[in-house]
Amino acid sequence: MPELPEVEVVRRGLQRWVAHRTVADAEVLHPRAVRRHLAGADDFAHRLKGHRICTPSRRGKYLWLPLEDTGQAILAHLGMSGQLLVQPHTAPDEKHLRVRIRFTDARDTELRFVDQRTFGGLSLHDTTSEGLPDVIAHIARDPLDPLFDEEAFHQALRRKRTTIKRALLDQSLISGVGNIYADEALWRARIHYDRPTAGFTRPRTLLLLGHVRDVMNAALSAGGTSFDSLYVNVNGESGYFSRFLHSYGREGRPCHRCGTLIVRERFMGRSSYFCPKCQRRRSSRASDR
Repeated sequence: MPELPEVEVVRRGLQRWVAHRTVADAEVLHPRAVRRHLAGADDFAHRLKGHRICTPSRRGKYLWLPLEDTGQAILAHLGMSGQLLVQPHTAPDEKHLRVRIRFTDARDTELRFVDQRTFGGLSLHDTTSEGLPDVIAHIARDPLDPLFDEEAFHQALRRKRTTIKRALLDQSLISGVGNIYADEALWRARIHYDRPTAGFTRPRTLLLLGHVRDVMNAALSAGGTSFDSLYVNVNGESGYFSRFLHSYGREGRPCHRCGTLIVRERFMGRSSYFCPKCQRRRSSRASDR
């Protein structure tokens, strides 16, 4: 699933090409693409028609398009392979095109939702007083949000009986951090993924947050991380941050810092990559230094 940098790249593209345009009509080509809109495909298309899209918004991995003067927003679930593409009207339909949105202005582009695996989708939701779709109101702010509360995050780490990578992936604590950027930030901070959070000091928490932000900003500059053609921006282009990864996906290759071979271990149904020398495992009783 795309993480914060990939979703933010898509949001910026939508801001350029879709914001402040009025929907002429919407066409749902596969009902599964709007399955989270419980009223069905016809209702989804009908409710969009004639409404103006405001500035696209994001929190963590979640992206939405507010509809002006409705108190509602289109929430986009990209899933494993969902793509929001801005295409010319004349472009051939993609093989896995699921939803098409046309606009009333004279510009010759339309918005398409393409999803090979149909794990993602679009749905319409009421918004909260903060402007979030109500179904994601529980999601924590992400580390690039100016209002992210570092002290509250640190205190939550201290209270939780968990380990640091599990905490980074907990969207109720901090949103937008997925497997790739958790591994990369932990490598930069020299912290083992299984280190207990109860022993984290405030300086160590702030150090880690700094590395989380650094790796995400670097990924944003590179257009995100693409390992295949499933993640692309609104113009169909892949990101190239995979060229700069230090740990994720580098099992058996030398650590860029010390030369020790990167190790992969099973973690929460996926994998964790780390350097066994730079990121030593510590017991729960070990002091934090």
